[in-house]
Amino acid sequence: MDFKKPTLQDKDLFLKYLKQDKRMGCEYAFTNILLWSEKYNVTFCEYEDMLFLGSCIDTDDMAFAYPFAKDSKKAINILKDYCKNQNRPLYLYGISEEMKSELEENFKDQFEFEEKRNSFDYIYNSTDLIELKGKKYHSKRNHINKFMEKEWSYEKITKDNIDDCLKMNEIWCIENDVANDKSKQDEQEVVKNSFKYFEELGLVGGIIRQEGKVVAFSFGEEINDELFVVHVEKAFASVQGAYPIINQQLVKNEASQYKYINREEDLGIEGLRKAKLSYKPAILLTKYEAVLKG
Repeated sequence: MDFKKPTLQDKDLFLKYLKQDKRMGCEYAFTNILLWSEKYNVTFCEYEDMLFLGSCIDTDDMAFAYPFAKDSKKAINILKDYCKNQNRPLYLYGISEEMKSELEENFKDQFEFEEKRNSFDYIYNSTDLIELKGKKYHSKRNHINKFMEKEWSYEKITKDNIDDCLKMNEIWCIENDVANDKSKQDEQEVVKNSFKYFEELGLVGGIIRQEGKVVAFSFGEEINDELFVVHVEKAFASVQGAYPIINQQLVKNEASQYKYINREEDLGIEGLRKAKLSYKPAILLTKYEAVLKG
């Protein structure tokens, strides 16, 4: 098994497996795999019509995603042998409830599991984010209505307005003290590279202007024909309603054809968790880390 770094040229290979498997976790989106590959030492290997993905996200040792394979038991046994030959422990990350059940059935009492709450994905019905119906979304509608009292517009992100997004992002970075926050700096590197390779990555996004000024932008990508993942959402907190309206308008204009919208994890950040829960996720995608005993 020959593991290597992903490149832009590997996109079609990953998409083939993603569309077959229909996973819901944001860590399987190709943009995340590619653009976080340096920070988390992401590597992959295609072997006997199976795809193996490794990363150093939560541990210094290489951890593996649940293999993309028709026969998951065979694939896990291959990983067990690989790690044994490498004299390293076998860690698995991003394990859903369904994957956990398969591991428990196929490898009885061989794995220990740890729930990773900070990595749970927030997944919403697209219709809920667009329509914002009912009492539970009352405050969201109020903020949007307040925003709409001034002249505003929505436009699709294209090569012609990416510079406008980058200029707005520079101001956002200053306002949010990115220079003194390493995690935000890492995210900004991903934002810049996302715009650099926007079309090649197959990203789609939108911009909100108020009185001609860019006050919010957001973008994401398709994981499969039922699921769209939102990677980045930036807005000026000082502009009332800027966050709620870009949240709504991106899905309405670019992702209404998908049943589900994955807005990724909260990383244990209290304010982010509160904000994502306030949109009432249809699915809070549980994730575990699994380690082979002994």
